[in-house]
Amino acid sequence: MMSQGDVSASQSQTHKGVALVTGAARGIGRGIALRLADDGFDIAVNDLPNTPELDELIKTIEGKGRRALATPGDVSDESIVTDMIQRTVSTLGSLDVMVANAGVAILEPFLDTSVAAFDKQMAVNARSVMLCYKHAAKQMIAQGRGGRIIGASSMAGKQATDMLLAYSATKFAIRGMTQSAALALGKHGITVNAYAPGGVETRLLDTFDEFLEPLAGPRAGRNGLLSVTAVGRIGEPEDIAHLVSYLVSREAGYITGQTISINGGAYFD
Repeated sequence: MMSQGDVSASQSQTHKGVALVTGAARGIGRGIALRLADDGFDIAVNDLPNTPELDELIKTIEGKGRRALATPGDVSDESIVTDMIQRTVSTLGSLDVMVANAGVAILEPFLDTSVAAFDKQMAVNARSVMLCYKHAAKQMIAQGRGGRIIGASSMAGKQATDMLLAYSATKFAIRGMTQSAALALGKHGITVNAYAPGGVETRLLDTFDEFLEPLAGPRAGRNGLLSVTAVGRIGEPEDIAHLVSYLVSREAGYITGQTISINGGAYFD
């Protein structure tokens, strides 16, 4: 039986448990799913229905010798989240790690922020994380052996920008939810943390460049981030995955309620 807060104690060295990653078809979510598979977890992956990259990801995970399950659906819908977790447990046997990574960013100048865009980002970015935290925690408590819950905040959740009002608000919200959940769940041996990336080579960064190009020229988003990044490069999904790998490890059992910046020193907390 796994001891509280240790998601690997009852597993063999080659099988550490079961992880569920939302928004996993590409980018940071994909990087996390692959890293956790390398670490010895069986992986359930979620993204929107009819996302072809999800099928390719399943094949890649299985090629690493791990079991994999696709659980497509909109995680801003509570019934989808509960079904996703139930399917993960019934197919793979448990839920030991939840990574609530799914998110969307809509770039709008502050004065042009629309209610529709605000509501969509609140639903996808903030409500989905709350639902994943809540229902993953219920499953982990029922299992009685602790677990790890991790959410996706952002550098914009620590330093807002005028073109990301709603996005920044959702990522600040994730920091608060992470602290609240950590206080509630520590007694069950469940740690709750979040990562706060800066610029990462994903489609979101491409969108940022496209949005800024008419105002500041080609690659304005990337160049702006590079100008304030201490290590002199844009991040890769693997940079985030390395941190998640540590946060779900036994060694990270005394870390909870934290939102950890991964931005190459673009800004300091």
